[in-house]
Amino acid sequence: MDSANLNCWRCGEALADVLLPLSRLSKCKCCNADLHVCHMCEFFDPTVNNSCREPVAEKVTIKIRANFCGYLKPSANAFKSSDSDSQVVAKNQLDELFGLNDKQEVKDINPDSLEDLFSMKKNPSREGEN
Repeated sequence: MDSANLNCWRCGEALADVLLPLSRLSKCKCCNADLHVCHMCEFFDPTVNNSCREPVAEKVTIKIRANFCGYLKPSANAFKSSDSDSQVVAKNQLDELFGLNDKQEVKDINPDSLEDLFSMKKNPSREGEN
């Protein structure tokens, strides 16, 4: 693996000037994220046990902090843009379904109309029903 193909797992910045193998102290110059982390590794897979496909690697509990794993193999696909995040995609689909968008203005709400809507005052037209 050539470092020219690597991007920071957190911000996506190119890591062409980073020496390989990654040092435990390697950091991204753009966002200062640790680079010797599980999220930067080809074996990282959140769908498997311990989020690692390497069967003999020791368990690492904090996947975004520098660790001592000797099996770390930097991945060119470590950076995942926020648009590929399933939660963001699902939210965008719901917003589209209900006709919402980020540019939609919040309308001023008249406090009196809310008070009328949620008030516990008896409705004069229903006074004789009790």
